[in-house]
Amino acid sequence: MTSAVTPPLRPPSRLLIEPGIKAALREDMGRAGDVTSELIIPADQQAKAKLVARRQGHIAGLNAAEIAFQLIEPSVQFEIARPDGSAVEPGVTLATISGSARAILTGERVALNFLGHLSGVATATAKLVEAVKHTKARIVCTRKTLPNLRILQKYAVRCGGGFNHRFGLDDAVLIKDNHIIAAGGIAPALERVRSGLGHMVKIELEVDTLAQLEEALSLHADTVLLDNMPLDELRRAVAMAKGRAILEASGNITLETVRAIAETGVDYISSGAITHSAVNLDIGLDF
Repeated sequence: MTSAVTPPLRPPSRLLIEPGIKAALREDMGRAGDVTSELIIPADQQAKAKLVARRQGHIAGLNAAEIAFQLIEPSVQFEIARPDGSAVEPGVTLATISGSARAILTGERVALNFLGHLSGVATATAKLVEAVKHTKARIVCTRKTLPNLRILQKYAVRCGGGFNHRFGLDDAVLIKDNHIIAAGGIAPALERVRSGLGHMVKIELEVDTLAQLEEALSLHADTVLLDNMPLDELRRAVAMAKGRAILEASGNITLETVRAIAETGVDYISSGAITHSAVNLDIGLDF
C-alpha cells in the first residue's frame, strides 16, 4: 500500500508571517541600518542576483525570502524559478532578485536565514516521507517548533511532503500522561474533556502500554498516540485497534527507525526532530 498523495501547498498568509520577518530585519539592521552597503553602494545602483542551491534538498521559504527583500524596498522584483516543494540539486537557481543593490544586500542574510532553515525542515521531512512511501503511514510534525516560527516550519513540513499535527493547544485535544495523572485516570480525563468540548474538535490520547490502549479503545478516543512503544508492541497495537481508532507512533523517530515503524501498520508517525533539529540547507546569493 502506498502513502497518501503529497498534501497541497498552501503558503501561509503574508499577514501572519510578515511581523516575524520584519522583527528579524530590525534585529539585523540595529539602530543605524546597513552601514556597509550604504557607504559603498550608491542609492540608485541597480543589481540582479540569484538564489542558488549549494546542496541537494527540498525547498521551502521562498515566500519569506521575497518578503524580506520587499520590506527593505518594495520595488524589488522576485522571480521564482523553482517553487517551494521542489527537489533540487546543487547549482540550481531557485529565484532571481532584481532592483536596488543596497536593498538586496541589506535583506540578504535574513532572507537566506529563513530560506536555508525552512528548506532544511523540508529536506528532513522529505527523507522520512521517502523512507515510508511504500506504506500507508503519514509523517507529521509536532509542537516542538522554534519559538515564533511555527507557522513557517509547519508550512516547510508540507513542502517536504509531510502533514501537520495540531498547530497549537487550541485546535485539538491531546491528553498526555500528566493530564491522565492529574485527572486520576484515562476515563475521568476523557469524561471531563467531553463535557465541555465542541463537536468539531478531535480527541487524541497518549498511551504507554497496551493495557492503556485497550482502555482508550473501549472509551472511543478518536486517535491514540503510542508513545515510545517497541516494534512488537506497535504491531500488537495495530491488531488490537482493528480500525477503531487512528494510531500515531511517536518517540525515537529517525531515518534509521522510521521504515520499520511504518511497516507495523500505524497511520501516522510524528517527529519533533524535523522541526527542532533540522540542518540548514546551504543556499547562496550570487550577484
